[in-house]
Amino acid sequence: MSINVTVPALPESVADATILTWHKKPGDAVSRDENLVDLETDKVVLEVPAPKDGIMGEISAAEGDTVQAGDLLTSIQEGSAPAPQASTPAATDTASDEEPVLTPAVRRLVKEKGIDPKDIVGTGKDGRILKTDVTAYLESLEAATSKAPAEPSPESEITQTGIEGERPEQRVPMTRLRARIAERLLEAQQNAAILTTFNEVDLQAINDLRKNYKDKFEKDHEVKLGFMSFFIKASVEALKQFPAVNASIDGKDIIYHGYYDIGIAVGSPRGLVVPILRDADQLSFAETEKAVRDFGKKANDGSLSYEELTGGTFTISNGGVFGSMLSTPILNPPQSAILGMHTIQQRPMVIDGEIKIRPMMYLALSYDHRIIDGREAVQFLVTIKNMLEDPTRLLLQV
Repeated sequence: MSINVTVPALPESVADATILTWHKKPGDAVSRDENLVDLETDKVVLEVPAPKDGIMGEISAAEGDTVQAGDLLTSIQEGSAPAPQASTPAATDTASDEEPVLTPAVRRLVKEKGIDPKDIVGTGKDGRILKTDVTAYLESLEAATSKAPAEPSPESEITQTGIEGERPEQRVPMTRLRARIAERLLEAQQNAAILTTFNEVDLQAINDLRKNYKDKFEKDHEVKLGFMSFFIKASVEALKQFPAVNASIDGKDIIYHGYYDIGIAVGSPRGLVVPILRDADQLSFAETEKAVRDFGKKANDGSLSYEELTGGTFTISNGGVFGSMLSTPILNPPQSAILGMHTIQQRPMVIDGEIKIRPMMYLALSYDHRIIDGREAVQFLVTIKNMLEDPTRLLLQV
């Protein structure tokens, strides 16, 4: 009996998907729940598992094709695959040609770098290839390249750039995520009156607090006490005082949100993603730090769900992790404001009439001037500054 494998129901507001990678070929034996193909949407990569054990039929949509929910992908002829024969030298050679099992993150990385996974030695369980294995393999290639003759042959030049000549160019299509990011950024610029206000914050008090309690905090909660939880907590308290910053525009209406779903901008191999920390006002510092840590891991592995990337009433972006000193973050529609964090620098400051070296950070708040007045934006940012410079305010909510 043959069973059709179709495109699963796509998340709300996602019209179609793109075939990213087929992991099986027609005629291959497949096991129930084994991943057959990756589908790329605007935000996440979806895996399509085999519904039964059997043999995979012909492919109905090739890599790069656009498909919609319900479209036929392939079929599975029910039945177990032939049992493998006893190991022989020939059988061992054949087994070595089989595709290794890869995680989605590793699959995307080897595809992006144009690497044959069979060339990589896996150090994970049962020889599974880890992301660190791919990185080590790339580093070994770079080391070998650096020792090669300075004058590359024409063939090697074509292999590296895809185009022959002294001024090479390469045209590649945008990924769906990159195209969606471009679309949303352009939408924000065209549909909102964006202004940015700046301030700076002295993080000495938070540094002292973290120094005194970081070891006990990590021992008790099994997570490090970072800076992000302080910024999230300070932002939530400021949002409570200035509801317009937590609101959004829908047509000619303003929607004031009575909850605090904070978007945390995270870099991933596929581009910038913004997972949502829901009901951030109800989370403890430890719960907040664990959620932020998990978002980072999932973004790196490509395992964030569509639900984790949907919604949000306010966003925090930390360009400081990349060394940014100052920037003007752009809104994440339909939100009305975004807080930009930057790198911490030791700078001379006048404290009580004396010059002292303090850990300082520039803060930036970009906001939609259609709904947020300049006075509100400035006071909102000052509120965050005051709470960070005196963290006891976060405990007392004053």
